[in-house]
Amino acid sequence: MPPIVIDLRQTDDSRDVVHRAVQTLAEGGLVVFPTETVYGLGASARSAAGVQKLIEAKGRSQNAPFTLAIKSAEEAFDYVPQLGRLAERLARRCWPGPITLVVGPENGAAGSEEGNGLIHQLPKSVQQVVAPNGTVGLRVPAHDVVLDVLRMLAGPIALTSANRSGQPAAVTAEQVVEFLGDSVDLVIDDGRSRYGQPSTVIRATGGEYHCLREGVVGQLAIDRLSSMIVLLVCTGNTCRSPMAEVIMRQLVAEKLGCSEADLDQQGTIITSAGIAAAAGCGPSHEAVVVMKEKGIDLSKHESQPLTDKLVRHADVILTMTEGHRSAILRRWPDASTRLLTLRPDGKDIRDPIGASTNVYRECAEEVQTALRQRLDEIEFK
Repeated sequence: MPPIVIDLRQTDDSRDVVHRAVQTLAEGGLVVFPTETVYGLGASARSAAGVQKLIEAKGRSQNAPFTLAIKSAEEAFDYVPQLGRLAERLARRCWPGPITLVVGPENGAAGSEEGNGLIHQLPKSVQQVVAPNGTVGLRVPAHDVVLDVLRMLAGPIALTSANRSGQPAAVTAEQVVEFLGDSVDLVIDDGRSRYGQPSTVIRATGGEYHCLREGVVGQLAIDRLSSMIVLLVCTGNTCRSPMAEVIMRQLVAEKLGCSEADLDQQGTIITSAGIAAAAGCGPSHEAVVVMKEKGIDLSKHESQPLTDKLVRHADVILTMTEGHRSAILRRWPDASTRLLTLRPDGKDIRDPIGASTNVYRECAEEVQTALRQRLDEIEFK
């Protein structure tokens, strides 16, 4: 029987499509999903029969692993409790998106059932095809329909490209039907895939990564996405946090034994923002003068407001006051484990705006002392 093909662009309510896909997967059927990369063929990872159909439809060895599609970066910890700092960083910054992360066994994906997280709760036959070598590939596709299905489905989706082994990846629903025919149950058509090429596959182990398959995201982008990012936050991003940014760059360069210009190449990015900042404002005159006395040029600084992306990407967020920290926590509660006041004792670094140059000098010294203390706590990898 030929598959049912639903054109998502012609439906009045995508929720009906989502419910149909969830039902098909729950009953052990195969569903073809549009994703941002190429079309994907999926089965419920909780269904041994469904995954066996996936193997047969794909026409490849059971030793070739399928990816597990999950609904969020946070859910990755349910499957790999000891995800690792670099893998967590890439997941937070890249998902939903066109990167597949391969983790374990060093990350805790293999070994005892406790180390496996929820993977060991999948049927044994499914475990063998999603983690045959102790590693597991995880991905959060950037397509609303897939994400909606994952939110409603009990468990992840075993996902692979919607073609038979040896065929080119399908980038349209018409290609899927041509390649797979009646071996699938439901095809969701959303036109040509946005990128038209597979996801980039990254093996993240400890503090290092290896590109296992080049795809949508290139090497230079991966290098930047894998960098350590420290974000310093004040109110207007014209005095305290800019001074903290340039002082910290100097101190970190000394700690790493490199020049400030080479920090990015060392995998460390230090930036600043303000919770009530306007974009593009210059630093205060007094801040420029005080930093010049330290041999640091602050004159080219341009303020930037604190954004979702900055908070999501930052590995460490240091605020000038407890009020700043509380404001960030209210808006971005998921950042709590990465959020600290600059002073380890929790006391505020007071705003010198409108005060004399001497007050700015005192503020800069206070910032530098606090930074030296915090640097002992931060591992730059």
